[in-house]
Amino acid sequence: MMSQGKRPSWDSYFIQMAQVVARRSTCLRRQVGAVMVKDKQILSTGYNGSPSGLQHCDEVGCLRQSLGVPSGERHEICRAVHAEQNALVQAAKHGVAIAGADLYTTHQPCVLCTKLLINAGIKRVIYTHSYPDHLAVEMAREAGLELVKFGEDIS
Repeated sequence: MMSQGKRPSWDSYFIQMAQVVARRSTCLRRQVGAVMVKDKQILSTGYNGSPSGLQHCDEVGCLRQSLGVPSGERHEICRAVHAEQNALVQAAKHGVAIAGADLYTTHQPCVLCTKLLINAGIKRVIYTHSYPDHLAVEMAREAGLELVKFGEDIS
C-alpha cells in the first residue's frame, strides 16, 4: 500500500532530479545538475564535468581554482562542460527537440549557458542557487527567458 504523504509539486520533483544529476559532477568547485523538461517529460539531463573520454577535474585538478579565479570568470580555462551545455548536447546528440522546454538546474546559468538556452528556445529556467552573473540576467530578461528561483516564485 502506498504512503499517503504529500506528493511533491512538478517543479519540486524536477528540481530534486537536478540535485541527483548533480551528484555525477566531477567539478572541484561546484556540482551542478540540469534536467530539460517539456510537458512534464524529461527530455535530457546534464552535469558539469570534462568532455567524454577526458580526465576529470577531480583527477587532474582545477586550473581556475589553483589560479584563484573568482566564480563567474575565465570560463575558457575550465576543462569542464557546464551542466546546461551537456543537457543541450545530449538532446542534440539523440535528436530530441527541446524548443519550448523548461530547464531545472541546481544553479542559475552563467551568461555562456544563458545565450545557448535562449537560442535553443528554452522558455523557463528554474534554479535553486543564484550565480553572480548580471549580464546573464539582463540577456535572459531581454530575450523573454524566464528565470525563476525555486521556492521564491513557485507555488
